[in-house]
Amino acid sequence: MTNETPIAYTALEKGTPVLAADGSEIGKVEHVLQDSSIDLFDGLAVKTAAGLRFVSADVVGRITTAAVQTTLTDDDTADLPKPQGTEVLDADPSEYQGNGLSAWWGRMFMREHWMREKE
Repeated sequence: MTNETPIAYTALEKGTPVLAADGSEIGKVEHVLQDSSIDLFDGLAVKTAAGLRFVSADVVGRITTAAVQTTLTDDDTADLPKPQGTEVLDADPSEYQGNGLSAWWGRMFMREHWMREKE
């Protein structure tokens, strides 16, 4: 890893590599699961070759600007669960960009635009 500056989970960016204990890549961060009202880090939703998977906070080790290191073995990564819930939704931040009236309303009133995640 070229840049190993430690960061908080709140600074983690989508697309950051998630690594197993041996350094192999499991997937990329899709989003951080947290309860910001009590500063609780629950884990990560990770986009893998097998689809979206949940990595619990208790197996997350070091978080840096370059990658998330976990304590997972190869066997553990094969058994990662899918995120639970009725459906997984992804915010579409592009809805708030631009100079149009719709973008302005979105920025002013934090109107939520959601789209179904493609599997």
